[in-house]
Amino acid sequence: MRAAWVAGLVAAVCLSGAALGGAADDWPQFRGPDGQGVAPPGLPLTWSDTEHVTWQTAIHGRAWSSPIVVGPRVWLTTATPDGKTLGVVAVDRESGAIVQDTTLFEVAAPQFAHSFNTYASPTPVADGGRIYVTFGSPGTAALDATTGAVLWTRRDFECNHFRGAGSSPIVFRDRLIMHFDGSDHQFVVALDTKTGRTLWRTERSIDFKDLRADGTPEADGDLRKAFATPHVLEVDGAPIVISTGSKATYGYDPMTGRELWRVEERSAHSGSTRPVVGHGLVFIPTGFPKGGLLAIRPNGRGDVTATHVAWRLDRGIPNKPSLALAGDLLFMVTDGGVAQAVEATTGTVVWTSRIGGEFSASPLVSGNRVYFFSEEGKTTVIEAGRAFKVLAENQLGDGFMASPAAAGGALFLRSRTRLYRIGG
Repeated sequence: MRAAWVAGLVAAVCLSGAALGGAADDWPQFRGPDGQGVAPPGLPLTWSDTEHVTWQTAIHGRAWSSPIVVGPRVWLTTATPDGKTLGVVAVDRESGAIVQDTTLFEVAAPQFAHSFNTYASPTPVADGGRIYVTFGSPGTAALDATTGAVLWTRRDFECNHFRGAGSSPIVFRDRLIMHFDGSDHQFVVALDTKTGRTLWRTERSIDFKDLRADGTPEADGDLRKAFATPHVLEVDGAPIVISTGSKATYGYDPMTGRELWRVEERSAHSGSTRPVVGHGLVFIPTGFPKGGLLAIRPNGRGDVTATHVAWRLDRGIPNKPSLALAGDLLFMVTDGGVAQAVEATTGTVVWTSRIGGEFSASPLVSGNRVYFFSEEGKTTVIEAGRAFKVLAENQLGDGFMASPAAAGGALFLRSRTRLYRIGG
């Protein structure tokens, strides 16, 4: 199993071009250094309120953004429940003490956000010297990672997020890449990381005119919006942004924003995951209402819907949690708590088992383990193998909407109200 895990990790890293620089034990973006939810072996297996909790810190506000770990600090965004005050919090990695609590934006008239979402759901990203945070159209900011000083801000992007923002930004070379998939505008932008200047902006090319669900504005808005996080990988020596919007997944040139290819999925909308890559394929859950899973060969040009989908699966696919790849197996859990292992190269289902609970957080792979974090605060740890085997069940806190971070042998878990460091 150890050999299989290493092989899977090598396959993912060789394909991915989005891994960020920084310390070896940092967790600088949503789903970790390579954006795939993979941590080195050695994380704690069991914990509780009284076991292996190094520290716990109350975090004010209401926010589902995941923590990132950069050097001595853990960074999170937060917001007041009404969305009028948006800010960032930095916590000392060793002690759990809050060392920075900064309001970044005041919003006089916040957009509507669904009660299931928050006004601070996108996860920050770091590139070593800077921390980048976004709340969608209300504002984006760059901060100095050492001093916390605000270096630049942008507040001029128009986008009705319709039910709240959810897409996290990524960094590739000198550019901050972000999705804006709302009910009114759907586009991807790249900003200069040093200045915040727009380097390119690309509108989604899919035609939404004939996609109305039942003729109501609300249904039409749902069909246009998405919450997914982009990912950059290298194909035939060139980088490509893999970007899921509503009704389609796209491949863009990260340097120019030019659309290279797209795979349409007209029956789905509101894609919410980050792509997982490996074995020469890109794995995309397509979204609501009843998502499918596509395995895409990312080397096409133009509309490759009919030519570059290697396989698809239509049962047991999550809408909100991203996937996890370990060796030759994809592991996933549906929003309703059904876990599944699938062969990455063929789409063959290896096993399916109900673990219970509701899920929004993405799973984590560490060594021969897969960790699933439920909205009720239970973490189910299974063996990353071809037989379903539960290794541990751990109950903590008031539920996980945010995905985990892992650094230095420790887990950093954000519950609805607190940040925990487990082990390490």
